[in-house]
Amino acid sequence: MNKDKKTLYLFIDEGGNFDFSPIGSNYFILTCLVEERPFPSYDKLRTLRYDLLEGGMNIEYFHASEDRQAVRDQVFSIIQANLEHIDICSMIVQKNKLNPALREESKFYTTVFSMLMKWVIEKHVHGKGYERVILFTDLMPVAKKRKAMEKGVKSELTSILHEGVEYRIYHHQSKSNLNLQVVDYCNWAIYRKWSRGDTRSYNLIKGGIDAEWDVFKDGSTEYY
Repeated sequence: MNKDKKTLYLFIDEGGNFDFSPIGSNYFILTCLVEERPFPSYDKLRTLRYDLLEGGMNIEYFHASEDRQAVRDQVFSIIQANLEHIDICSMIVQKNKLNPALREESKFYTTVFSMLMKWVIEKHVHGKGYERVILFTDLMPVAKKRKAMEKGVKSELTSILHEGVEYRIYHHQSKSNLNLQVVDYCNWAIYRKWSRGDTRSYNLIKGGIDAEWDVFKDGSTEYY
């Protein structure tokens, strides 16, 4: 492999579930963190984790929905200090506006992923001359058709990327990758804004948000 190729890293996280009913989540949100090496926040987050461990907090990795507010404050402070080095892109789906014909899990996830990647790839990869894309997701969402999702993701990337741009997709546990933890925090903040109207954390990262699409902004039909 040519190590001199200009490489862009993409880190993906999702919020919400695949339950299309009144008891499911109101939104499904897919977020991409766009970043190039070196990763400025990486060492700072690693240092924070060991500081917390030395202080008596048994923290294995950062996870926004589970971390204490005091921990979240420190993680968001690090992310906020490095916003100039990242771009955050999100696709927002109000689930009760989605046509029932599109609710099959693998089809739905792949469609949302494709919409997000078309923007990210065209602007940040093709528009800036990158020759390689390395994409990380947490282990694919718990779903009945995970293999179909993975196949759909690969197919979409292949169709979107220009010829000659190589890519790799890695499904790693987020605890193994600090940037997956960063995108988890970003996605959590955006999800809180849309699902609860809570903008406390969102306001800390909004300076790094490159795109935030409400897919059904102009749609009025609700199916439940």
